[in-house]
Amino acid sequence: MPQLLMIDDDARLAQMVGEYLERSGFTVTHAADGLSGLALLEAPPPSGGPQLVILDLMLPDIDGLEVCRRLRALPSDVARLPVLMLTGKGDPMDRIIGLEMGADDYLPKPFEPRELLARIRAILRRRGEGAAPIARLMRFGSLEIDRDGRTVTVAGRPCELTSHQFDLLVALAERAGRVLTRDQIMEAVRGRELEAFDRSIDVHMGRIRAAIEQDGKNPRRILTVRGVGYVFAKQQD
Repeated sequence: MPQLLMIDDDARLAQMVGEYLERSGFTVTHAADGLSGLALLEAPPPSGGPQLVILDLMLPDIDGLEVCRRLRALPSDVARLPVLMLTGKGDPMDRIIGLEMGADDYLPKPFEPRELLARIRAILRRRGEGAAPIARLMRFGSLEIDRDGRTVTVAGRPCELTSHQFDLLVALAERAGRVLTRDQIMEAVRGRELEAFDRSIDVHMGRIRAAIEQDGKNPRRILTVRGVGYVFAKQQD
């Protein structure tokens, strides 16, 4: 049965929704706050992780937008999980921000369980049609990244990277075309945030560029987005 994770501090609502969805063929795990939900995503139970996250916007510790942001910075198999965001707020800006943060759909409270079920099925159907296995060997033109061998080559030439730099490169390449902040990149690699003023990542990015770019001072693959962070360009060479 498809597994769902519901992150919501309303225990009564979570129980009602859980029972309804389980009668409809789903298995539902409940987390009462954002950090507990993230812990379940980072270390899923032996039975396996969820196929979709139902996420409340208003949580007692960190809000749903922050949970969504951190989720999208986790390793790729988790970062790609669809998110259906719930909220009691009526401000259209909350919906816009939620979708920009990576939510797949948005449902205001109160809602009909049947509508929630229909939206879950629609999201899973869309994701199923577009699902693809995680590539163990990633190719971007002449650049090849071998996850299993933890090696990087450009036109067959080995690139010397430290283990940490390799992980940074993979984190960016997995999310090619997405602008990531420094904190998001470090969360993807180490599973926790760095202080905003920590610029050690910039040093590592410089060394990665020197290894994989034709001209490290005029990069074409790892681009700096001023005031935000970095993006791995999708273009092929």
